[in-house]
Order: sequence, then structure tokens, then C-alpha cells
Amino acid sequence: MASLAVTITLLSAVLLLPYRLLVTLGLFIRTRVRQLRMPQDEDTIYYHDDPAWDDVEPIPQDDGGLHPLAAIAYTDEYSEAMGYLRAVMAKSEYSERVLGLTEHIISMNPAHYTVWLYRAKTLRELKADLRQEIEWLNPTALLHLKNYQIWHHRQTIVDALGSPEGEPAFIATMLEQDSKNYHVWSYRQWLVKRFDLFDKEEELRWTETMIEDDVRNNSAWNHRWYLMVGNKNGKLEGEEIVKRELDYAKYAIRKAPQNQSPWNYIKGIVRAAGLPSSTLKDFALEFADMGQPDDIYSSHALDLLADIYADEEGDKEQAKKALELLATRFDPIRAHYWNYRKGLLEVSETAA
Repeated sequence: MASLAVTITLLSAVLLLPYRLLVTLGLFIRTRVRQLRMPQDEDTIYYHDDPAWDDVEPIPQDDGGLHPLAAIAYTDEYSEAMGYLRAVMAKSEYSERVLGLTEHIISMNPAHYTVWLYRAKTLRELKADLRQEIEWLNPTALLHLKNYQIWHHRQTIVDALGSPEGEPAFIATMLEQDSKNYHVWSYRQWLVKRFDLFDKEEELRWTETMIEDDVRNNSAWNHRWYLMVGNKNGKLEGEEIVKRELDYAKYAIRKAPQNQSPWNYIKGIVRAAGLPSSTLKDFALEFADMGQPDDIYSSHALDLLADIYADEEGDKEQAKKALELLATRFDPIRAHYWNYRKGLLEVSETAA
């Protein structure tokens, strides 16, 4: 029996050897990668040897026991900094050193929303100079263009400041890096709503500049739409304003007939103004004369004509013809969609 037990033990050791080697190798690789990712010694900040933090006992992260299933391999620098942040949060400490600590952690992990929230609360408690916070935020945002937490923090700060001063210039700088950055455009809409900039001539002219730079910038068209109807419950009133917006969209469409953005915009303006879709019939026919399919210049004009003919009494066949052209020649990649709309027309005719 003893010899059998020894044999089993030896056999188990042999069988487990490759597994143990793989585990050891994996630990070595993870440790080495971690070391390589760590900044150089002169750039590393530790708090355990800083006398200013002698009164704080860091609270380590609880990953679920001694052998967590999937612990994240944080750098020693980041783990220590977070330990000190947990400690000051536990004591509800709001101080200049806490601001420095949060700045350090954000430089390592700008997406940690808890750190941003505690930084904002610390700024409020200290009644800090929020203009200085904006000055710090500007280069931080430029380093992390798509970071949501930075923009939420900026909203909090600018809302507390009660003024959009300097923000348009900063937004222009951000959009130079990425003219369709969703976070930047969302923030711009927030500024418009927060400070009631809907009717500001400068805001409207700015959208024109953005559209002139890139007529296909759907974000700029969306912002112009927001200025027109964002505070009017989706309605657009005033004959002069409606004409101006229709003319502006027509001008943009003539520059690039296959650009969908101004087509969506002009249809929205007609709807918001309470006008019939047939208002745009003659304009759409400039780009899509179905009697001459070889001279059709815009699939979006065909789409619009399909809607117009569907609404007009006795023109359902023309609507179906427009949808057929879209499905077979001008937008076959979405043939199923156009055929679906064509089927809806046939169903409505049957029901009638």
C-alpha cells in the first residue's frame, strides 16, 4: 500500500509538472510586463516615504481574499496611491494634499469616476479657485479626448462658476483634434441649455463655420438643429427663420447632393414648421427625375420623393417606383429596407 501511495504521488507530480511550469511562467511574464510598464524611478511617486503623509495608514484593496480569482495587476505606484485615497475618503478629509493625490491618480487612470467625484467634493469643501481647476483640466482633456469623466467634471465646475467664459475657445481647440467628438458636442449642447445660448447669433454663426469646414459633419448639423428647436418643443416658427433655414440647407445640398446630413435637416425643418412634405417636391426633383433614371444625382432625393408621393392622393405608384429604383440601382445594399417600405404601401392600398 505504501509503495502504491508513493507511486501515485510521483505520478501526480509528473502530471502536474507542466501545469506548475505554466503557472510559474505566467507569473513571471505578468511581473515582468508590470515592471516594464512602470515609469522610471525619477517619475514614480510614492507616499510611504513622504513625511506629509505619515499620519495616514493606507487601506489596501480587497480583491476577495488571499488568492483572488482575477485580480487586476495594478502597478505598485497606483495601488499605493489608491490605498491612501481610500484612507482619506474613510476619514472624509478634504485638503490640498487630497487634491494633489487625486491629480496623481487621474494621471495614471483618468477613467476612475470615484476619484473625479471625490476631487469635485474636495474643491467644493475647500471653496477652491475653480478657474485654476479649469486651467488644469484643459491640458488633461487634450491628453484624453474621449474620456467621459473629464467632461462630466468640467460640467460640474463650469456650472458652479456660472459662466461659459472661455469655453467656446476651448471647445474649438478640442474639435481641431477631432471635429466629430461626441463628448465635445454633447458638452456644447449642455452649455447652450445651461446658459440659454439658443438665440445667440455667435452660436449660429459658429455652426456655419463648422459646416463650411466640413459639409458632411453631421454633429454640426445636429447642433444647428438643436439651436433651432431645442428650446421650442420641436417647433419652428417665424416665416423668415424657416425660409433662412430651408435656403441654407438647399445651398449645402447643392454642394454635395449625396450628403445625407442636410437632407435630414431640411426634412426636419419642414416638419418642425408644420409644412407639408410636398413643400420640397420641386427641389427634390432637381436631383431625382424618375423619368430619366440616368440623371438621378441623389438617393436621398429619391427617398424624399417616395415620402412625398406616398402622402399625395393617387401617387402611390410613383412612390413605389422611387422605392424600386432605390432597391435596385441607387441603394441596393439596403434593398430589404426599401422593399419593406414598398410592401407597406401595397398593404395600405389593399386596406383602402
